Amino acid sequence: MMQNVHLAPETDEDDLYSGYNDYNPTYDTEELENDTAFQQAVRTSHGRRPPDGITRPMTAVRAAGFTKAALRGSAFDPLGQSRGPAPPLEAKNEDSPEEKNRQLEKKVNELVEESCIANSCGDLKLALEKAKDAGRKERVLVRQREQVTTPENINLDLTYSVLFNLASQYSANEMYAEALNTYQVIVKNKMFSNAGRLKVNMGNIYLKQRNYSKAIKFYRMALDQIPSVHKEMRIKIMQNIGVTFIKTGQYSDAINSFEHIMSMAPNLKAGFNLILSYFAVGDRDKMKKAFQKLIAVPLEIDEDDKYISPSDDPHTNLVIEAIKNDHLRQMERERKAMAEKYIMTAAKLIAPVIETSFAVGYDWCVEVVKASQYVELANDLEINKAITYLRQKDFNQAVETLKMFEKKDSRVKSAAATNLSFLYYLENEFAQASSYADLAVNSDRYNPSALTNKGNTVFANGDYEKAAEFYKEALRNDSSCTEALYNIGLTYKRLNRLDEALDCFLKLHAILRNSAQILYQIANVYELMEDPNQAIEWLMQLISVVPTDSRALSKLGELYDSEGDKSQAFQYYYESYRYFPSNIEVIEWLGAYYIDTQFCEKAIQYFERASLIQPTQVKWQLMVASCFRRSGNYQKALDTYKDIHRKFPENVECLRFLVRLCTDIGLKEVQEYATKLKRLEKMKEIREQRIKSGRDSSGGSRSRREGSDGSDSGQNCSASSKGERLSAKLRALPGTNEPYESSSNKEIDASYVDPLGPQIERPKTAAKKRIDEDDFADEELGDDLLPE
Repeated sequence: MMQNVHLAPETDEDDLYSGYNDYNPTYDTEELENDTAFQQAVRTSHGRRPPDGITRPMTAVRAAGFTKAALRGSAFDPLGQSRGPAPPLEAKNEDSPEEKNRQLEKKVNELVEESCIANSCGDLKLALEKAKDAGRKERVLVRQREQVTTPENINLDLTYSVLFNLASQYSANEMYAEALNTYQVIVKNKMFSNAGRLKVNMGNIYLKQRNYSKAIKFYRMALDQIPSVHKEMRIKIMQNIGVTFIKTGQYSDAINSFEHIMSMAPNLKAGFNLILSYFAVGDRDKMKKAFQKLIAVPLEIDEDDKYISPSDDPHTNLVIEAIKNDHLRQMERERKAMAEKYIMTAAKLIAPVIETSFAVGYDWCVEVVKASQYVELANDLEINKAITYLRQKDFNQAVETLKMFEKKDSRVKSAAATNLSFLYYLENEFAQASSYADLAVNSDRYNPSALTNKGNTVFANGDYEKAAEFYKEALRNDSSCTEALYNIGLTYKRLNRLDEALDCFLKLHAILRNSAQILYQIANVYELMEDPNQAIEWLMQLISVVPTDSRALSKLGELYDSEGDKSQAFQYYYESYRYFPSNIEVIEWLGAYYIDTQFCEKAIQYFERASLIQPTQVKWQLMVASCFRRSGNYQKALDTYKDIHRKFPENVECLRFLVRLCTDIGLKEVQEYATKLKRLEKMKEIREQRIKSGRDSSGGSRSRREGSDGSDSGQNCSASSKGERLSAKLRALPGTNEPYESSSNKEIDASYVDPLGPQIERPKTAAKKRIDEDDFADEELGDDLLPE
């Protein structure tokens, strides 16, 4: 091995660079021109050196890069660069069938991709157009390839993706017949492997069409074609079958499906649906067992302790901070929230039926929850129990249940105190409501519901400025607290800061577009700002949301009446009367309108209805008799006056008309009625003198009693309440000395009093609990919210 190792010389006498200029003289090119042997070899191309010289290796026929021109002194160009650039590559033949097919296939793939993107962006119409275009081009591609290649070389994957995308887009655009036809084309083609599982999609379409028998048929066909190794897919199909059985009312079949799922791979949705099925058949014991199975479903999420830093290591803290709110953590939160929703809903559903009373049922559910991984839900169930008491109008039990939480942790204490404040506020016990509102705020200063209720108690005491501060703080803590924003608008309206109130309600309108309460408040603020046109415009929006609201319709009639548009006012008043024929103000206006337009016969039906609503008020019956008299039906008028006299024998106005009518007709009863009239007038004078002498002796002022002098018509034709007022001109019936015919020419004023009157607005209340949308009832204008 050492024979190939060369050691460096020990002495440095030799030149280190010696030998670099030594070369074999055979490769000396400078003397080639004088080398006769080389020249001979060049000329003959086959020449050899003489044998006595140094042997040369064999050379090519022609030396690379050397020509005869080089010998004549031309430039040295061994690479041939003087010949110019290389010729271009051969152009691709775009007219070839294979190239055309390749480009068309690329275009089809692009159209399918664009269709999917349009669907994800919500443009379903464009997605369908792209899918149809892809289908047309794919069929052209198949025909062209059949002409060039054998059918075995056709791209089946492309055909499958085009048809599947087209069917999906048809389904997304609710073109179910076309989608089913397209799916049928895929399923019937034996060349597509695993196409049978698309029968699940066909079953989903039949389910949307409420063709439940066919949906179950296709689900079962798909289930038969999916191998048992695909366990998750089979479970999902069985869940769809169970849901379809529930929709058809076949609860026993649904129970079989969900029980199989819960035994093989339990999940939250199947457990909840199993409870619903047992609830439908009324099996108490099975409901309890199903609830326990639902509680035992594993969530498969990490504990919250994972996101708490165990040390002060900055690197670890950064990692924990990064994963604390990432997408996986958000998914875990959503899964936990969904589990809590299912458990709370199931408990609210079964608690009233699994035991002798709902309270005992709630107690059982609370004990089961306490022994599970959802122990924090036990307090929420207790609060829900109190809310159930509240809905059953059992306020005492609701209060006792909520008071149990006064010593719990701050979150639960704040929620219970918020509900207690709400309860006492509804009962107008504002001192207690304020006390518990303070407790709720002190327990959780960032609870917007607690702050809102505290503001309500301050609002009830008339301190609107301070109430507005609490509402603003609630909004700062939760900008989505619409109750606080609504109450701020009411507060500004009470403070006569109408511009700020309008701004609040317009913000609310941007959030809750179809809220009848908000639309009414905007219209009311514009009315207070003396802008009737805007008020009318917003009330028109209101009746588009609640077209049968009689108060909104009557308010529109009032506004049009104030603007002088009697025909529009009559239209809305009449609509209001049609939906609610017991509103005295509307009846009064309609009767006055018909009298004003000289249609007294039509006014009779309205005054008759008013007399049915208020049978103790004589003025409506007098107006009926007056309408008979004005229309010329004197006999009917006389009979009506006689009937009024029998019911109200001390009514002076009725006796005056009886005397006049009997005199005009020539009846014998005139003397009887005249005697009664004189006696009543004498009694009236005596009564007035006593009142006057009593005032003089006491030196004070007392209210005038009914039947006083100078108010004969007002005695029986007017009342102090809002719903019993008529205009002065409408009440002016003819006196005893006035000619009978003169009343027909009197001007009738169809003025109208505000049907809503001076409403007392109460701020919206808030209480903290979870509640489903189906639990809310329809709200009327100005009503308080249910606790939340």
